[in-house]
Amino acid sequence: MGADYMGNHTSMPDIMEEEPRFIMSGKVILSYIVGVFLIAILFVFPLYYKNYYFDILNAKYQFYYISVLSMMGCVVITLIVMLIMDLVKCNGRYTVRFFKCFAPDNIWNTITIPDIALFFFLLIATISTLLSDYLYESFWGNEGRFTGLFLLLLYGISFYIISRLFRFQSWFLDMFIVSSMLVCLLGITDYFHLDPLHFKDKIDPKQYGIFTSTLGNINTYTAFVSLVIGITSVLFAAAKKLWKCIWYYICFMIAMFAIITGQSDNAYLALLALFGLLPLYMFKNWSGIKRYAVILASFFSIIQFIDLISQIMPERVLELEGIFSVLVQFRGLAYIVIALWGLVGVLYLGRYVLNRPEPEVSKWPKRTWMILIAMAILTILFVLYDANVAGNGNRYGVLKRYVVIDDEWGTHRGYIWRLGIENYREFSLLHKIFGYGPDTFGIMTVKNNYREMVERYNEIFDSAHNEYLQYFITIGPLGLISYLVLLVSSVMRLIKKAGDNPYVVAVAFAVVCYGAQAFVNINLPIATPVMWTLLMAGLAGCRKSNGKLRETLDKERYK
Repeated sequence: MGADYMGNHTSMPDIMEEEPRFIMSGKVILSYIVGVFLIAILFVFPLYYKNYYFDILNAKYQFYYISVLSMMGCVVITLIVMLIMDLVKCNGRYTVRFFKCFAPDNIWNTITIPDIALFFFLLIATISTLLSDYLYESFWGNEGRFTGLFLLLLYGISFYIISRLFRFQSWFLDMFIVSSMLVCLLGITDYFHLDPLHFKDKIDPKQYGIFTSTLGNINTYTAFVSLVIGITSVLFAAAKKLWKCIWYYICFMIAMFAIITGQSDNAYLALLALFGLLPLYMFKNWSGIKRYAVILASFFSIIQFIDLISQIMPERVLELEGIFSVLVQFRGLAYIVIALWGLVGVLYLGRYVLNRPEPEVSKWPKRTWMILIAMAILTILFVLYDANVAGNGNRYGVLKRYVVIDDEWGTHRGYIWRLGIENYREFSLLHKIFGYGPDTFGIMTVKNNYREMVERYNEIFDSAHNEYLQYFITIGPLGLISYLVLLVSSVMRLIKKAGDNPYVVAVAFAVVCYGAQAFVNINLPIATPVMWTLLMAGLAGCRKSNGKLRETLDKERYK
């Protein structure tokens, strides 16, 4: 922001002056503060632990909230110093100019749909907390998984700070990829019974397959790795330099190997979203089409490779379970791998064999793919109807346990969802609108269903194991709608405003992959803070100077 105009010059360049040094220094300090926070959350946080798996949730939660509060404190102190210096040196005119941005006529020029959605999400969560019968527990989330109002407010604070102050650069994603590769490699060593950091020395051998890497439960691990495959696949698809293409391909392969050997069926939802939506980004040129074929061929090759390892050294690896075991046992898997790599060969060598340049890619590949997506969705809906409503589940063979949604579906998720919906029906009108209180699902089930849960499964379910159903019950339908609008509008903004920056698009696909697996997973302050932080940084890359607002402020400046 320039200094006030004191003369009668007529041209704009003559009236603009450099910002005072304290303003420029303050901006640099603020960017450093945000940069340190991003390093803490995207590089250190995934690898951080204290007492191995025994306090992994507490340790990660404390690391995150201390990091956010530290960033917030440093930002506030920096702004106060800048305010004092402005009052002393410039009579506070930069402070006045800053607050004019929040005037009704100006704020609508800078605010975005994600900003509004997040505001209402936090507002509704706050109302839900105040109306809850368990206000203390709703605020802290201490009777659940620490996703109470306090943590949600931390997400909101960091969202507005980072999306406004961070100057988007690709280094933060590359840094995250390096850290995530270490997380994935540690998970892969667990698959081979190696455990180099001795995480499993003191846990029950029966639980070896439940916990992995530095993230704890395999479902949380899957949520984290889904972010990684979303990012690495897009960056591989868009890389122009050969060394970058090779590097991102290697990272993608490691992440894919990790998510399969992670043994969580949550992964297939993330992979379905990735393989289903990635062509809408990649099918704009022949390079994208060819690399998508490479991604598909690589995925099935990894499954074939894991099957080979399981046959050669079954005693040295974990036994594959779930839907990936079904894919491994599919007799035609080898033929699929051969066919896909054959397709890759045709796509890459076709132009040389035919001795003619590749034609331009029309809109039809995307349109055709969109038709295939619509057909796939209709097929899935029909299968679910046929298996559950029409009662024809037996016709689907080994897939029956995935398409028939009963109490046993998804390791008792069907039962948990039914409990949640039945309890919601008994809520008062206010609780039906604003929910039972953030992260109070466990309080609700213990209060109403304790005996039934213990007698049937000898377990207590403190989460819906579905992030969207969890929000619906705990902060109400309005809270859920606000959260969905936040995610969808953010992804749309990331893709629309990305331009030629694949790193911004990569963030969008990371959020999509996370959002897909969230249908059957828990929102924990282990993987979820990483998703929020990536989203914030990505939205910062969409921030551009608004000409209308600048014009308005310039008029105020030169009065």
